[in-house]
Amino acid sequence: MLLKNNSVEPNRQIKKSEGLAGHLQTTIAQPISCQGTGVHSGKAASMLLKPAPADTGIIFNRVDLGRQNAVILANWRHVKNTALCTLLANSDEVSVSTVEHLLAALNGLGIDNLIVDVDGPELPIMDGSAGHFVDLIDTVGIVEQGAFKKILVVQKDIAITDGDRWVKLSPSPIREFSFSCIFDRPVTLDDQYYSFALTPTSFRGEIAGARTFGFVEDVELLQAKGFILGATLDNAIGLSAFGVVNPEGLRFSDECVRHKILDAIGDLALAGLPIMGAFSGHRSGHDLNYQLVKKLMTDETAFSVVQQSDVAISSLEG
Repeated sequence: MLLKNNSVEPNRQIKKSEGLAGHLQTTIAQPISCQGTGVHSGKAASMLLKPAPADTGIIFNRVDLGRQNAVILANWRHVKNTALCTLLANSDEVSVSTVEHLLAALNGLGIDNLIVDVDGPELPIMDGSAGHFVDLIDTVGIVEQGAFKKILVVQKDIAITDGDRWVKLSPSPIREFSFSCIFDRPVTLDDQYYSFALTPTSFRGEIAGARTFGFVEDVELLQAKGFILGATLDNAIGLSAFGVVNPEGLRFSDECVRHKILDAIGDLALAGLPIMGAFSGHRSGHDLNYQLVKKLMTDETAFSVVQQSDVAISSLEG
C-alpha cells in the first residue's frame, strides 16, 4: 500500500484534558486493535487501527485478501450501498461495510489520518455504538502532526427530501447536529428530538454511547435477506410494541435519536474533511446522508475549503 511520504514535525501527544483544541492535523499515538462480530454477516471481525502521515485521510485496508488493490479511501465517491449501513468499495469492487460508527468516532474526536487494517468485509459492531472505539483511541492517545487542518465550510443551504424524510446542511460558525426521530409503528417510546454542538467533549458525553436500534418483529425478514445475522441484544436496542426489549433498558431516554445523529456524524465524515456547518435531519438514514454529502461536494458554490492557519474554528475545541 503506497501512502504519501510527508515530511512532518515530530508528533506531540495530546493530553486527554486538552481535547483537540489545536489547529494541526491528528492521528493516533500507536496501533491498537479490537475484535468482535459483524452485525450483518454474523462472522468474526477484527481490525487494527494504525497511525498515518498527515494528509492521508482515513483508509481501510482489506488485509485478508492478499492482493495489491485492497485499499479503500473513506470518501463519498466510494459509497456503493446504504442499505442498513454504509458500504464502501474501490475500483476493483473490494468492499468494506458498517463503517459509520468508527467514522463517527474519528470525526467526533477530530482525527484526520488513520489506516484501518480489516480482516474481512465488515467492521466489528462491538456494542452497537461508537463508545468502544472512543475508549480504544483514548487508551493510546491522539497526536498532533506537522500540517494544518483543512475545514470544509458550508456556504449555502443544501437539502435532500424523500417524501416526509429529509436532511439539510446550512452555514454555521459551529458544527451543529439536530435530528427528529418519529416512530412509524406502535411503540411505547415518545417521538424524539436532539440537538447539540459537536466537539470531542460533547461527542464523548452525549453521542458516542448511543446504540443502534431496530424492531424485533423485523428480524426474521431482514435475516432472510442476509442482513443483521449477527444482531443480538448485546449490540443493538430491540424495540417492540411493548417497549425496549433489552433487560438493561436504555442508556439515554432518547438514545434512538442520539444514535441517528451518531450515524450522521459518521456518514458526513465521507466528505473527506471536517464539515463546518449545521446538519439537521428528519426520519432520514444512511441513504439520504450520502446523497446530501454527494450534493454538497458536487456543487462548487456550496462550500469552501479553509486551512486552520487562516481562520480560528471554535467548534473543533474540546
